[in-house]
Order: sequence, then structure tokens, then C-alpha cells
Amino acid sequence: MQNPYLPYPVCIDEIIIETEDKNLKTFKFIFQEAGDETNFSYRPGQFAELSIAGQGEIPIGIASSPTEKGFVKFTVNKVGLVSSVLHHMKAGDVMGIRGPLGNCYPWEAMEGKNILIIGGGFAFTTLRSSIVYILDEANRSRFKDIHVIYGARTPGMLLYKDELAAWEKRDDIHMHITVDGTKDPDWPYHVGFVPTITEQNAPAGNQDTYAIICGPPVMIKFTQPVLDNLGYDHDHIIMSLENRMKCGIGMCGRCNIGKEFVCKDGPVFTLAQLNHLPKEY
Repeated sequence: MQNPYLPYPVCIDEIIIETEDKNLKTFKFIFQEAGDETNFSYRPGQFAELSIAGQGEIPIGIASSPTEKGFVKFTVNKVGLVSSVLHHMKAGDVMGIRGPLGNCYPWEAMEGKNILIIGGGFAFTTLRSSIVYILDEANRSRFKDIHVIYGARTPGMLLYKDELAAWEKRDDIHMHITVDGTKDPDWPYHVGFVPTITEQNAPAGNQDTYAIICGPPVMIKFTQPVLDNLGYDHDHIIMSLENRMKCGIGMCGRCNIGKEFVCKDGPVFTLAQLNHLPKEY
């Protein structure tokens, strides 16, 4: 059994600057030891700890899909010590990944259903994993209609721009891209906050439709009433509380909400489950 405290050694294979402020970068890692990629078996919605010797570790949602072989990806916001050190590393540097940790989105329950994916800002990382997973040729027939609503402050703050453009060209997924505001007169997509775009474009809720939502707390706060008005049952609204993560294995006690340890019992919960917990998230 893998020691839960021991990270897998990985090498940085590629670094992609995602946003115009250069504070969000996607890191592509290659496992260094035979069998580690197989042992790091994950599903969309899970997270891991990125570990740098002598600096510490940070919990980050997995941005790649298990259908993408030979590597694993994470998109990291430069906000603290470890992330700042990581942002100054280069291709070829070696570090560690500990995980995978937490639970995943309820893929078995969502099979054969319509899926509405709502994301905002850099929280779109695990949603990127989910979209790539769904659109894989081995999985696409398992799900019905797919709608994606994704927003950022400005066009320059959108993640995965090439993939967004590629997804929009497909006829088996409905993309609704928006920004809070832009001075670009040729901006081809929506302008407006995610809750408003959701109200205007999301399909109605029913027993055949699930909503996955991940984003900043203020976005979630104002999107939830929209989903209520659209008729989504709270057990069909899936949320991720990955921003609560700390040690990832329930030892430090810093992620708990009421009796739940988010890193062990989550980070994925239905809104129905969260309704029974203190409003600490």
C-alpha cells in the first residue's frame, strides 16, 4: 500500500502560461518511476498535493483527465510560498505529487443524464478534467446533452483558450463562454456574470439533468438561486469544496465543516448534503 505521506517523484515536462497576468500556469508532469502512473489512478473531480522539497506542499485539483495517458496536469494560481516557488521552476525540474485524494464527481449516477457544467475563474481546472473525460470517444455516448457555462473577469483571464475554441466547434457540446466585461468590440461571446448567463442559457432541471458547479464563493452564492428557479433538485446539484483542502488525508482537521472532513468525505458533495452542514464554506 502506498504511504499516504510519500509523494510520487515527477518531472516537469511542459509549462503553459494561461492568463495575461501570468499568475496562472498549467504544469504537465511525467512520472519518474515505473508503475507510478498506474498507481496514481484518479477520476475527474479529485485533487492531489503538489510537493516541493524544503518548501512544503499545496492541494490542487487535477486538471487532466484519466483518459489522457502518459502525464498528469495541474493549473496553479500564484498565491503563496509553494505556488510561487513552483512558478519559478522550469521544464526538467523534479518535484513530487501526493495522491490522488478525495472523492470524485458521481459519474455512475450521471451516466445516461444531461450534464450542466458551471465554472468561474481558475476553479475551472477540475471541470476541464471532466469535459475532456466526457468528450473522450469511449465515454461520450454514456452521457446525453452537455452544456458548459464558463466565465472569467476578462478575455485574458480565461483558461485553456485553444481547447475552449475546439470545444465550441463540436456539435455534441454546448459552450457558453462569458466575461464580466471587455473593451474588445469584436469579442464573440457573452458579456455578463455567470449567474446571469446561467439563467439565460441553462437547460431546465429535471430527473435527467445534473449540474456541476465549481467557482469562487460569490459566484456559487448567486448561481444557486438560479438553479433553484430552473427546477434543479438539490441532490442533482454537485459542488466541490476543494478550496477547503489542507493535508488531504484527514489528519490536520483544518478542512472540517461540522462533522465532515472535506478532504476525506469530499471535496465533492451534493447541495442536499451541504444543506445539513454549517454554512462555513
